[in-house]
Amino acid sequence: MENGGGKKKGKYESYVIVHNIAKRHNVGTLARSATAFGVSEIILVGRRDFNAFGSHGSTSHIRFRHFHSLDLARAFLKEMDCDICGVEIKDGAMAVGDHPFRKSTAFLLGNEGTGLSIKETEICDYFVYIPQYGDGTASLNVTVAASIVLHHYGVWAGFSEGNREGNKFVVAEKQEKHNRRNYCSETPESIAEERRLRKEDAANDLFIEDAALSDNPLDALFE
Repeated sequence: MENGGGKKKGKYESYVIVHNIAKRHNVGTLARSATAFGVSEIILVGRRDFNAFGSHGSTSHIRFRHFHSLDLARAFLKEMDCDICGVEIKDGAMAVGDHPFRKSTAFLLGNEGTGLSIKETEICDYFVYIPQYGDGTASLNVTVAASIVLHHYGVWAGFSEGNREGNKFVVAEKQEKHNRRNYCSETPESIAEERRLRKEDAANDLFIEDAALSDNPLDALFE
């Protein structure tokens, strides 16, 4: 389920969960921000292919992992001893500038129009929000919000700053070429792992989403 690359950042790692994002161009620009701020993997939930518009080639520098449901994604992240942090303006959410992070963290951002769904909220361990100081907009674009949160996490985690040359950062060589662009391919190991997690979830009576029957708005990105 992986493609792309990425560097280990030391003690902590960050992830971004992509689920229920409505606007077509946001996945690619989200990948661009993820590579800039040291994200280890982008986790796709639902459809396996993705739209890379706006990524400027950054999808070749980050790993992608796919799960059919949020429950399966959560099970994987918990095996990695990873918190799931929802980015949402809600009661109980902590200001991101306070850096309330505790360990490796996966960030789940809400739909641009409706925010986090009930199902998404249920898998989160805690929530952060981005304080605003003007009254001209109710919220930020999802990729802008992701950039701010991921930057704060990188500062807290002590990620090393990238190399600079002139007025830009140095771009590493592409990690590898993929047989199919913008597609998170499966490996025998990933298939076996997903089957194992699905069996565990079924044994615990957890609901497994059927990707073929999903009404996830993210599906519209790939038509």
